Amino acid sequence: MTTEAPREKTTATKTTEAAKKVRAIVKQMNLKAHEAREQGKPIAYCFIISSHYEILRVMDITPVWTENYAGLCAAKLDADRFISKAEAEGYPRHLCSYATCGLGFDALRTELGEMPPNAPDGGMESPTMMIGTGMMICDPRYKWYQAAQRYTNVPMHVIGLLWPPFDANLDEVQDYYVTYVEEELRGLVEFLQKHTGRKMDWDRLDETIDLANKTERIWWETYQLRKAIPTPMSIEDAMNLMVPHRFLLGTQEGLDFYQELYDELKFRVDHKMGVIPQEKYRLLWGLGLPPWFALRIFDYIKGLGAVFPMENVYRPPDPVELPNGLHPLRKLAWKFFEQSTYWYKKAQKHTGHPDVERLLEWIRDYTIDGVVMHRAMTCRTIHCGELDQLNILKEHIDIPTVILESDIVDIRNFSEAEFNARIDAFIEVVANHKEARV
Repeated sequence: MTTEAPREKTTATKTTEAAKKVRAIVKQMNLKAHEAREQGKPIAYCFIISSHYEILRVMDITPVWTENYAGLCAAKLDADRFISKAEAEGYPRHLCSYATCGLGFDALRTELGEMPPNAPDGGMESPTMMIGTGMMICDPRYKWYQAAQRYTNVPMHVIGLLWPPFDANLDEVQDYYVTYVEEELRGLVEFLQKHTGRKMDWDRLDETIDLANKTERIWWETYQLRKAIPTPMSIEDAMNLMVPHRFLLGTQEGLDFYQELYDELKFRVDHKMGVIPQEKYRLLWGLGLPPWFALRIFDYIKGLGAVFPMENVYRPPDPVELPNGLHPLRKLAWKFFEQSTYWYKKAQKHTGHPDVERLLEWIRDYTIDGVVMHRAMTCRTIHCGELDQLNILKEHIDIPTVILESDIVDIRNFSEAEFNARIDAFIEVVANHKEARV
């Protein structure tokens, strides 16, 4: 019997009971993919935040979330062999490490003719189709699955999800963008029907969309509870608690999960139960995907008396009320447009930058003492505007800021000593700034 070597702890200590249940959800999700393969059911590689989860669920297509699996490999300190395999295949080190981990896994699985030994959760199941998502945030969402066809040899479809520029007149362009996304989603349904032989149940899709919206609303209401001092939940829990939304959306299970989380946080707020014994500093994670191989950094930060009541990553989507009487696909498209442009009109009257407008409101509402950005070296499209955002932010508010650097999956881009030293210096600045304001 092969045994795995002991692994270094990568995760942070969780506060809520809800967050402690998430790992079992991820395991079950990967198990369902393996079961689908055994039963000959359709399996789709796909990306999160793509407006298609309800469609996949209604058509009974089992998703394999390739970004999530790369993050799991990083958390298990088992991404190096897959990244190295991708580099041996010719993919550069500076490419998104979600993509290189996934491509390396596909390449190794194809070469071996079976799952790589001791792969987390039994391995990333091979797909019967792949669904890319052309968005204005991430190059690999166009190209990753095209490259993966070298190893999977299955059909691929790319949907386009686009939103207007910041200075657009939303009343003038809304119909154009909603119609565009609606037609892209319709093309996806046609692709899925062709390759599964199944027909879309439009009534069931409409019901699933409404259930998903209820789930997002209770999750958003839960985040409002984090404004309390002391905050009942910090970022290390939040990085896990996004899982039911991203992967159980449109299910009663997902709705029930967030209702239980709301009840738990409400109890903690009512009894003034904080994340740490003495909450000295409240920080905002302003932007950046986390280093999945080193979430223990949040324990280090808590040890300095600081917590993150809010983060601009994996947070609940901004709440919108779905109109009645729309075709389900147009409803999904309308929701995408409204959530993507939620901050536009406020920003047009103030900062000129929707992301900065959002940060300013959170700084006020969550009583924030400092803003932290994380620049993941291989995630350029998400992180390239961080410095610009901080410069605009400082035109409107005097608050300490810092940019930390490492990666999402590739641990070679991480130095814990340098990371902690930068955090130490930042907390000292935050402390001095806060004391000067008293």
